Amino acid sequence: MFNQDRKFIENKYHKTDEPFNPYARMAYHGYDYDNSTGLEDEEIKDGLAKLYEQTRDFPHPVAKAYAVKYVLENTKIDINEHDFFVGFWSVNRLANCITQDKWNNEVFDNILPELKEKMHDMNESGAIAIWPDFDHVVPDWDSIFDLGFSGLKKRAEKYKELHRKNNTLTPETEAFFDGIIIEYTAIIDLIDRLYKYALTKTHPKAKKIAECLCHIRDGSPQNIYEAMQIIYVYFMLSECFDSFQVRSLGNGLDNTLYSFYKNDLKNGTYTREEIKDFLRYFLMQWSAIGNYWGQPFYMGGTNTDGSTKYNELSYDILDVYDEIGIYNPKIQIKVNKNTPDKLIFKVFDMIRRGQSCFVFCCEPGMMKAAMTYGATYDEALNMDIRGCYETGVRANEVSTVTGYINSLKAVEYVLNNGFDKTISKQFGLKTGELETFTSFDKFYNAVMKQWENLIETTISVSSTYEKYLAFINPSNMYSATIEGALKKGTDAYQNGVKFNNSSVLNSGFADLVDSLMAIKEFVYEKKTVSLNTLKSALDSNWVGYEELRTKINKSKHKYGNNDPEADIYAEALSSYYTTKINNRPNARGGVYKASIHSAMEFVWEGEKTTASPNGRYNGEELSKNASPCPGMDKNGVTALLNSVIAAKPYSYCESYCIDIMLHPSAVSGDEGMGIMKSLLFTYMKHGGMCMQFNIFDVNTLKDAQKHPEKYQNLQVRVCGWNVLWNNLSEKEQNAYITRAENIK
Repeated sequence: MFNQDRKFIENKYHKTDEPFNPYARMAYHGYDYDNSTGLEDEEIKDGLAKLYEQTRDFPHPVAKAYAVKYVLENTKIDINEHDFFVGFWSVNRLANCITQDKWNNEVFDNILPELKEKMHDMNESGAIAIWPDFDHVVPDWDSIFDLGFSGLKKRAEKYKELHRKNNTLTPETEAFFDGIIIEYTAIIDLIDRLYKYALTKTHPKAKKIAECLCHIRDGSPQNIYEAMQIIYVYFMLSECFDSFQVRSLGNGLDNTLYSFYKNDLKNGTYTREEIKDFLRYFLMQWSAIGNYWGQPFYMGGTNTDGSTKYNELSYDILDVYDEIGIYNPKIQIKVNKNTPDKLIFKVFDMIRRGQSCFVFCCEPGMMKAAMTYGATYDEALNMDIRGCYETGVRANEVSTVTGYINSLKAVEYVLNNGFDKTISKQFGLKTGELETFTSFDKFYNAVMKQWENLIETTISVSSTYEKYLAFINPSNMYSATIEGALKKGTDAYQNGVKFNNSSVLNSGFADLVDSLMAIKEFVYEKKTVSLNTLKSALDSNWVGYEELRTKINKSKHKYGNNDPEADIYAEALSSYYTTKINNRPNARGGVYKASIHSAMEFVWEGEKTTASPNGRYNGEELSKNASPCPGMDKNGVTALLNSVIAAKPYSYCESYCIDIMLHPSAVSGDEGMGIMKSLLFTYMKHGGMCMQFNIFDVNTLKDAQKHPEKYQNLQVRVCGWNVLWNNLSEKEQNAYITRAENIK
């Protein structure tokens, strides 16, 4: 049945006969909905404009709730014969036009106008990418499964009355609860509308869908299909209507669904093959959405008694994923010493066959990192993995991504006395003319001052605007799942949870190390070139200085090669960065957490960064995550691992990921499996956090670039997600080819 329906689901939110735009998240539909079920999006926007005149003076949680309610009441819906999961037409956050968009502008145009200009310069310079973050949310899935939508509403009503009895129901607190109650009432009404519409359908799936909707409207899911449906419905409503991305599907998808799985098999509700069929439809939903960044979910973990959380369903999920051949959603695999070899080797085999959707998340390192900012042992053991590989205490942490610091800019600013050529203005510190740096120590100290200034600027800006996160976008849907927020009577994004943290991410770390090494060796030790001449080489983008660039590229002092000198500096720089950031108070009652994670900033910030002393060209991508510069790890993967471990991964409280690229011949057979496991477990033993693999033959990549039609399904692990090779730009493809040419 699934194979007959697959084409429909693939077209659910993207037309397969048109070029795929990976950044156009659910931009259009592949088929028409029944017009009798609702309005067109433009009609809804007109209605929202009228609603705004009625609600513009309401407290923001209430105004947002009414806006979301209006969209939910009027969006077209679908119960399709080709899908077990319901359809929503208005998936492009229509309510934002009278809520988040206006309130964001109010903050940055009226309240913090000086900050708006500063953030513009930060982003345009490529020095710091920064924005209000609503994209790393994991609800309390246990509450959703235990209570359902109606139960979440009733619980909010209960806490509202408790606050009233305790005389703590301030106008702000009342608005907080009213926003939740109005929005969840609208959600329940929408599910009721879907249920009644399902009753009008006669196709084979309709009865089961209707029964499911009845259960999740009035209470909690009763079987594994209904559990999958409530995950999907919550996700769609949060992402598309409430404007908060949902960055994990359950508290470990295999564990979240396992009790339903066991009960359904025991009671004869469904067979194992029927459950696998539901999984096929379920996983295809996110493939259909096609978000460039990928939709994450994690699996596994460790019980308090030390046993593994992997179970039969874990293998079924992997089997289905492998069978249907998709690359989204992306899967995070929790690993510990107790993780079964059978599970690890199954994932390794999928990876070496070209399935790059996986990242291994090492529990010991993640736990050690979490406990440094106050998480208990049990909280650290049960950490959720969010987004790419960020972590958070389950049901008790809101951790925003504050910004990405381009560490290489610190060197660029010293060489230009703080002047940024990209935006043609002074943005860094005036650390002195080049003639004043008579020793490497003086140059190094100037770089540290510039780097510190980037860090302090990021934290200062973040601490100013993050006070307004709940003002800009009240988290009505999300806060309802967090009992701690209800007890406090405050938005989860406004100090409504135990850990209200913010993370500062780092791009171009290897570029920073290698640039310092190049200057140390060729300017101060060998005196091959002066600082002024080196600056001339960079200003000319190495034109006329090709010989110098070749010498620099051939130097042994490169991060990722187990070079003692480079690794000492990598460790020192890493310690400096994490010490400057970790556990500093933020504006929401929490702390800052350091992360070495580049997302797409390694490309976007690289485009705005001039040529650098490590041999990098103007506009070329930066090093990503904790990985070496492309093509510079020339001593093999063991040397790479030693360098990475030297930088103390666990000191990065938010995330630390290493990208491993291997040749197919290195991972073939049982011996290849053993090599992959040895790399992973060595990394884990030394406090490693996350590890991901690309298995490439450079000749295959070159041929794929020339003949893309032959490689429609070739996948690439980018940063914290995977994409199809054909969806990468030529520039991005070339970076992978360069690295693959140096695989040993």
